[in-house]
Amino acid sequence: MNRKPSTLWRPLAALVLFGVSFGYLEAAVVVYLRELYEPLALELTLDRQPGELLPLITLEQLKDSDSRYLTLLKIEVAREAATIVMLACLGLAVGWSANTRFAAFIVAFGIWDIFYYVFLKLLIEWPSSLLDWDVLFLIPLPWVGPVLAPVLVAISMVISGTLLLWRDWAAGAIRISWRHWAIIVLGGLIIIVAFCWDYRNVMAGGMPASFPWSIFLAGESIGLGGYSLALASRYHAK
Repeated sequence: MNRKPSTLWRPLAALVLFGVSFGYLEAAVVVYLRELYEPLALELTLDRQPGELLPLITLEQLKDSDSRYLTLLKIEVAREAATIVMLACLGLAVGWSANTRFAAFIVAFGIWDIFYYVFLKLLIEWPSSLLDWDVLFLIPLPWVGPVLAPVLVAISMVISGTLLLWRDWAAGAIRISWRHWAIIVLGGLIIIVAFCWDYRNVMAGGMPASFPWSIFLAGESIGLGGYSLALASRYHAK
């Protein structure tokens, strides 16, 4: 078991440096993927404009085109899974308890996601607006939404995770009950539902009709509410 560090600045610095550098790495990979896929996308999806990510190329179109594109898609899905594993390993290495390992994971995740968009803006001037649509994830279904939505989630993760790290380091472990975890997980699942809401249309090569902001904000509120209740119960117990 890891020992609590004498200062919190070292683990926080490690999380920030990793998150920022990993954000650049992710942005660089996406720049390469866009260069590879955009010519095919513009050829197969007539309504698509240069620089846009939607509508997606369908699986059927990929199968009918050069088989290398389908192979690259499989590699990309595996790379996304490896990314989450890497972030989880960082949390295991930096944290000193179950709570702080989870907190370190979500802090690194949030910083990575925020700086991913920062570096995309610097490298290719995208997104032009926080309301531009992005393809967020492909496992197990395409997650899509305006850039603003994942950025809000990322900010919530960084703040919540940092606060949890600080509370555990300064005042001892916070016991998060299964009820609080259930609320937090429910909020996260609702957010995922919002991102995958129109997956059938997206996978069929269509544009999402609209983003379900009401569902997304409900998930954010529920998740943050469960976290706040966990902190409040700790303060009350003291």
